[in-house]
Amino acid sequence: MNSKTQSPFRVNLHELPRRAGEMREYVLNFPAPDSIGIPLLEIPKGEILKIRFRAESVDDGVLITGSISSQAKGECGRCLDPLDVAVNQNFQELFLYQSRTSDNPEEDDDLFALDGDIADIEIPIRDAVILSMPINPLCADDCEGLCAGCGEKWRDLPDDHSHEAVDPRWTGLAGWKPE
Repeated sequence: MNSKTQSPFRVNLHELPRRAGEMREYVLNFPAPDSIGIPLLEIPKGEILKIRFRAESVDDGVLITGSISSQAKGECGRCLDPLDVAVNQNFQELFLYQSRTSDNPEEDDDLFALDGDIADIEIPIRDAVILSMPINPLCADDCEGLCAGCGEKWRDLPDDHSHEAVDPRWTGLAGWKPE
């Protein structure tokens, strides 16, 4: 058996009748098989994912609408303090019946199709989570970051903190004195 068939994101919709208007609700709770996120902020591998969704039969397939909740961990983009951020994100995707897909796979590149009665909701969930995350996460909106000279946090430094600005091109002449 390959890992794709064992993915916890693959949901069997066999009990959902294929008549437009039929609906079933699902709840999934499992540890994330891989991290989901961006370099500075991610839901780490093993963190519990709580996924609630409604699957509705429509003419062309199954419309899945739901939400994912979890905890993301990372670091502030300015001061590098650790972050622990609650993730609560909605997602929605239409999964076409195989009979509704075209014979040309290139036409269906951006579409999702059911694999028999199985819907793989991993990509819609990853997309929703990643697109909701800030590119530069901050511990606070007013975080001042680190001093470029010494690497200390600006909030911990006195107001008059400064470093002598030395142009690195002149460092070779630093000890020179005219005669």
